[in-house]
Amino acid sequence: MSPPSSRIPMPEQPPEVRKKNFLEVPLGYSPEAAQAEAARCIQCRKPGCMNGCPVGVKIPEFLKLLKEGRFAEAARKIKETNALPAVCGRVCPQESQCESQCILGKKGEPVAIGRCERFAADNEREHCGQQAADSEPQPLTVERRLSAAQKVAVIGAGPAGLTVAGDLLRLGYEITVFEAFHKAGGVLMYGIPEFRLPKKIVDHEIAGLVKLGVKIELNQVIGKTITIDELLNEDGFSAVFIGVGAGLPMFLHLPGEDLGGIYAANEYLTRSNLMKAYQFPAVDTPIARGKHVCVVGGGNVAMDAARTAIRLGAESVKIVYRRSRAELPARTEEIHHAEEEGVEFLFLTNPQQYLGNSQGMVRAMVCDKMELGEPDASGRRRPVKVPDSEFELETDCVIVAAGALANPLLTKNTPGLELDKRGYIVADEKGRTSRKNVWAGGDIVTGSATVILAMGAGKMAAKDIHDTLSGGK
Repeated sequence: MSPPSSRIPMPEQPPEVRKKNFLEVPLGYSPEAAQAEAARCIQCRKPGCMNGCPVGVKIPEFLKLLKEGRFAEAARKIKETNALPAVCGRVCPQESQCESQCILGKKGEPVAIGRCERFAADNEREHCGQQAADSEPQPLTVERRLSAAQKVAVIGAGPAGLTVAGDLLRLGYEITVFEAFHKAGGVLMYGIPEFRLPKKIVDHEIAGLVKLGVKIELNQVIGKTITIDELLNEDGFSAVFIGVGAGLPMFLHLPGEDLGGIYAANEYLTRSNLMKAYQFPAVDTPIARGKHVCVVGGGNVAMDAARTAIRLGAESVKIVYRRSRAELPARTEEIHHAEEEGVEFLFLTNPQQYLGNSQGMVRAMVCDKMELGEPDASGRRRPVKVPDSEFELETDCVIVAAGALANPLLTKNTPGLELDKRGYIVADEKGRTSRKNVWAGGDIVTGSATVILAMGAGKMAAKDIHDTLSGGK
């Protein structure tokens, strides 16, 4: 039987069902569907898809194994370069990375690489069990000739830090990850909702690293409980990798912003995801449950906040975005899911101030209509106010999803660490900072970006840390 010409659809919860629960929306491929989709790969001699993968997954090789029904081998092939395949299969923007360079996409639909990656990882977790994990080869492992004295500290248990930890562990280093929160995972835990990335998936992938030997110390705020200088000079670490992300809330500094009912998206999502406020009162973490919610922003975080508000019972949820639909930075899939679930989009709309009621709570957002002018520094057309277009938008809960900033707690307590004008760490393409034996990567260097780009930065840094500490051996 010849492979299908179009990609195999992913089964999903119906919108009217899923908007009332926090269960995962896409349901995953069946074995037959995964094999059929993998069979669409034509095994190019020069696979462009790999050029689009920041962590260098051997895509044609794992797809061939999947097509042949060798599911466990396919999962192990992915894990040769990707420590978090079940995560990446769910949240990576494959449409703009590996799949965008699939040759089938030039005249039709590219292979659904992300869906196949998810299937391989899920199948291994659900059906291969511990036996497969115990027998898993370690293709990145060299002879453990590196002394146990070669210790590396990783600050932050998010995608970049976990990637560094996994790669260096396989090279024989002793790894300790220091995490400020009470759960490891970083943005995977606090930023991405359960319906998009179930936390049991993150827990499982982290548990695999711990089983291999990664040590994770929770509730450790580096820069306060201990400094980088102490890690290097007193605690015997040969190198430090900083992967703390960009988690400082960012507001728009508009009049009325101190009213009750106005939240930064990272607080709103952290309460819901990491602290499980969506299970209140069973879990004692309250969260705002507005009836008329406005989310300011157009990225994936905005979609996550809006879709969370829908599930928390809001009667209406509006995305307020100052540019047009064409400039929305969120993934196409997330925009589509939000629209299916009833989220409204107010394009070319920009908030100017908030109005409150007698109890000090927000009751409305004053907005201007916008039109697009000349491109700005981002390459997108700059929004320009339409004269005399001001109007009020009723709301009792506003979630500001306009980005995040670098938390200065660590950086201000690390002398000699060069920062840019926004407070992010300056690092080269290998992750090297201005401090000897200190590397950095992910959002603390680039600002808010994707999970897979943070993982790619982690891989680059891990390689350079090894080259430096081993003398290139």
